[in-house]
Amino acid sequence: MAAELRAARAHPGQAPLFESRLFPAEFGGRTAKVERLARRLAATAVERDQRGGSASAERQLLRDSGLLSLAIPQSFGGQGVAWPEIYHLVRYLAAVDSSLAHLFAFQHLQVATLLLFASIDQQRHWLTRTAQEQWFWGNASNGRDTRLKLTRRDEHYELNGVKSFCSGALGADALMVSAPRGHSSEERTFLVLPTQREGLAINDDWDGFGQRQTDSGTVQFENVFVDSSEILGPSGASPRSSLRSCLSQLVLTQLYLGNAQGALDAALHYTREQARAWPASGAPEARDEPFIQQRYGELWLQYRSAVPLAEAAAQRLQAAWEKPALTAAERGEVAVQVAEAKVVAARAALEITSQIFEAMGARATSSRYGFDRFWRNVRVHTLHDPIDYKVRDLGRWLLSGVPPSPSLYS
Repeated sequence: MAAELRAARAHPGQAPLFESRLFPAEFGGRTAKVERLARRLAATAVERDQRGGSASAERQLLRDSGLLSLAIPQSFGGQGVAWPEIYHLVRYLAAVDSSLAHLFAFQHLQVATLLLFASIDQQRHWLTRTAQEQWFWGNASNGRDTRLKLTRRDEHYELNGVKSFCSGALGADALMVSAPRGHSSEERTFLVLPTQREGLAINDDWDGFGQRQTDSGTVQFENVFVDSSEILGPSGASPRSSLRSCLSQLVLTQLYLGNAQGALDAALHYTREQARAWPASGAPEARDEPFIQQRYGELWLQYRSAVPLAEAAAQRLQAAWEKPALTAAERGEVAVQVAEAKVVAARAALEITSQIFEAMGARATSSRYGFDRFWRNVRVHTLHDPIDYKVRDLGRWLLSGVPPSPSLYS
């Protein structure tokens, strides 16, 4: 571990220091395993971000870690870990490699989708295989992309069309797919497919300037056979099943905060070790400059203000997840806290990942450090759905008492 730590610290742009203020180790008996995985991802994070494409070797590291089954109940061979710990782990990994943390988080989102919409027999079949065979799940469930059509054919179904933003699809063992049900994009049916199914083409065409190794390209379906047993329930059928959008929104929140953590940690290390004081400051070192100290203090306050909201939302979501009969009002309380956490985290992360350069100076913009990746990752992900609508939802709730309505994004 000591050798790995020295290697991780050798390049200030490649790995955070895992300082206790930013990275508390609270993963139970998994702490050493998680830290080892994070350091291995960090060692090549800058180079891989610049290269883009698929990180097949790093995805294998996730498989080998044994962490892909965290959300799977113990009754199906998984570990049955609560959502607050999973979210904490996502945030921790996002600080060093936001793309791989994204894939890791979406693995658990697909597991949650099975738990929310599949029958007990379907859960047993798909989740047991996932745990036993270390399956990686991808998705083709972008609700706003309605180009995919599910058609009934006698005793089976058939899929034709395209889905975009299919994170994790390339290299996955199975896909969570959604197709419109009725005339509204809000109404959709989930189904599961092995990725080797004939007529299924997963394209390596993701070209966003952030989250560059999330394998989030397009998936094409041409006369793809779907067995009736592969059809899950419709979305939004109950307050509990509509928790899926809350789960996914908190995934984004953790990715924002993880990038903010990583940016702050890397910037602090750079400022201590390489930054030079401005001549007019009269300070011997950059760390002694009062304006730099003030800037870091301000960024720290933004980060510290966002984290408790995210953690409180995760705890509230867990409480709702454990209720066998969730009411609409209880679901609304979860949605309010998730919206609060997401807005504050997004604003903090955008500010932190941009403002670190004011503290580090011009030399820190060199591409060899890759400090810009934190901002690029956050900028791409905060456009997933408009923050303005979250703020509007909160204002409406304050004025009328009406919580955010269950939707694809709330």
